[in-house]
Amino acid sequence: MDRIDVHQHLIPPDYREALRTHGITAAGGRDLPEWSADAARRFMAEAGIASAVLSVSTPGTTFLTESGEAAALARSVNDYAAELAGNDSGRFGFFATVPLPDVTASAVEAERALDVLHADGVVLLGNSRGTYLGEEGQDELFGVLDERSAVALVHPAELPSPAVPGVPPFAADFLLDTTRAAYLLVRNGIRRRYPKIRFILSHAGGFVPYASHRMALSIFTQTGRSPVDILDDFAGFYFDTALSSSAASLPTLLAFAEPGHVLYGSDWPFAPEPAVHYFNAGLDSYRDVDANTRRGIERSNATALFSRFGVASSSPESSPLTRARRRVRQQVFQAIARAVADR
Repeated sequence: MDRIDVHQHLIPPDYREALRTHGITAAGGRDLPEWSADAARRFMAEAGIASAVLSVSTPGTTFLTESGEAAALARSVNDYAAELAGNDSGRFGFFATVPLPDVTASAVEAERALDVLHADGVVLLGNSRGTYLGEEGQDELFGVLDERSAVALVHPAELPSPAVPGVPPFAADFLLDTTRAAYLLVRNGIRRRYPKIRFILSHAGGFVPYASHRMALSIFTQTGRSPVDILDDFAGFYFDTALSSSAASLPTLLAFAEPGHVLYGSDWPFAPEPAVHYFNAGLDSYRDVDANTRRGIERSNATALFSRFGVASSSPESSPLTRARRRVRQQVFQAIARAVADR
């Protein structure tokens, strides 16, 4: 197997030490796992993964409240990841860490990482110390990313509210965090103003595919924008399959996402190997998908985004399926708009 994993994590030594110094031994309700490049290679061989785009998971640099410290740690993490990728380019790429919520410092580091370190994109947390991705005031960063047609992995963080006892954040809160960020990126027009940014939503987009029509109605009532355009914005995200390729999740995801916009993800090492193998089996055994679609999820959709791993031969953007979905959306929301007007 030669899967490309767009949702795999690394824990550089300096980053682990910074977390330890600040008393952080867990993330998302799970203990920080062990990680090394050699362990990653062994895992990938066992899981049928040829290449991975690595990223630092939550909390990123948000545990450092002094902006200069956060920016310095982001630089250290990115330098480490760039060296790893440079020494094993066919196997590893990386998403650069940026020190949000400091937008200016994040724009500076994104520019350095993309232009100098040749990062494959950036990782952006759903919220950074309570400031959500997609809120007003982030245009400086989005401008840098749009100018470079950057790929941005939207990764969840813990919600800016107390956890519910007995419900670890990774089980449910992470999905809501991603959904909130996606909602704001669409509601506040960022998807339209910066169309060259390719956003990947982690974990099949959280609740986005399932709740997309509900959210489109909300944005329609808030802004008056065309509900069809709103749904197109949601469906135009990219989605990874980390912990999500199950018989319950795949039908909704594949029915909603634009063709070519679903990518393989493992979430290792925060997802333990048995969990990765479980969801890999879910993808392997899912029958309602043809060979081309399966191949796209496992590899070719990623090659369209990451030049490090090759270039896809064609784009599915104008496929008949895409056009048919848009016709259905138009019909549905014409009926809804009439019903709203009648009331």
